[in-house]
Amino acid sequence: MTKLHLWFPSIFNSKGGIQVYSSFLLQALQNIYPKAQYDVFLKHDFQTSPDIKYLPKTRFHFVKKFLSKFSTPLFASKIIIHGLLKSPDLVISTHVNFAKAAHYLKRLNGTPYWVVAHGIDAWNITDPELQAALEAADRILCVSNYTRTRLLLEQNIDQNKVLILFNTFEPNRFKIASKPLHLLKKYKLKPEQQVILTVTRLSNAEGYKGYEQILQALPKIKQQVPDVHYILVGKGNDIPRIEGLIAQLNLQDSVTLAGFVPDEELHEYYNLCDVFAMPSQKEGFGIVYLEALASGKPTLAGNQDGSVDPLCNGELGALVNPCDVDEIGDTLIKILNGTYSKSLMYQPEVLRQMVINKFGFERFQEVVGELIQNHAP
Repeated sequence: MTKLHLWFPSIFNSKGGIQVYSSFLLQALQNIYPKAQYDVFLKHDFQTSPDIKYLPKTRFHFVKKFLSKFSTPLFASKIIIHGLLKSPDLVISTHVNFAKAAHYLKRLNGTPYWVVAHGIDAWNITDPELQAALEAADRILCVSNYTRTRLLLEQNIDQNKVLILFNTFEPNRFKIASKPLHLLKKYKLKPEQQVILTVTRLSNAEGYKGYEQILQALPKIKQQVPDVHYILVGKGNDIPRIEGLIAQLNLQDSVTLAGFVPDEELHEYYNLCDVFAMPSQKEGFGIVYLEALASGKPTLAGNQDGSVDPLCNGELGALVNPCDVDEIGDTLIKILNGTYSKSLMYQPEVLRQMVINKFGFERFQEVVGELIQNHAP
């Protein structure tokens, strides 16, 4: 492998799931093939940042900022023209929408391409051109078994070329520690007070994240755990509706909307909680579960989407029906009261080590190496 073209939405100016995955993939590839030539094409970035590690000779290609409203046709033209001029050994796209350009390039000069499928971006695809592009891809890497299963059910793709490359994370950013005193003071909480935490975008387009169900379950939880407090971290346009629901359920003293928390402070919120809960219904994977587990926290997720994978099918946490408010409430009561059936839930050091072994960057890089070695185009 001497020439690689990597097509990413962005890695420098945002920290969404696809962006983080893309930056880890770049790092893994460059560790495995440090002498290869890398051309990285970025649709939404305009400049590099020292926050992301890359080899000095890596070449980045941007769409000019003042032409950003034409970014889609400009980006497509750029990746196809460079692909024709440079003839890379492999193109890897971390967004399925770029697969159409990769398919066009392959028809012109035979360049093989891999596509990464995350979550909603890869579900319910009806565009015939995109369907054909996925069918023609040399490999499709899915971040969860759920996305792989849906893709195979919904599209006409050879199952042998649809493989798994789970999300990864930075374990060193998350440690097992006592509840931060400054956060206890900030939110007027007692050290022994039980705290439920959710970290997510609060968008009305993403109401499937499960925080509404937790709010609805909270009155029942309070009957068994009177002092329980729910902290919801995140920003978005769903906040007015959430505030209305909190008032409707008379939970003003039991819920805190913490707003946006910078990445460098997020570990303190995991340390503040007694259980991390996000019973999502449409999660492609859910890196926040890994972060909570690496902090040694009992974790609850939904059992109907990609959340199943970070919790290792329930081995590392509790999986519940995300639509069943009673089940969510009953399970959280058991976890908070220390009566949940799986003792691993209460072994923070073991939880941390298990999630690192399964999903840490070393394992991610190892799998990337295996995929390229064993499934080369």
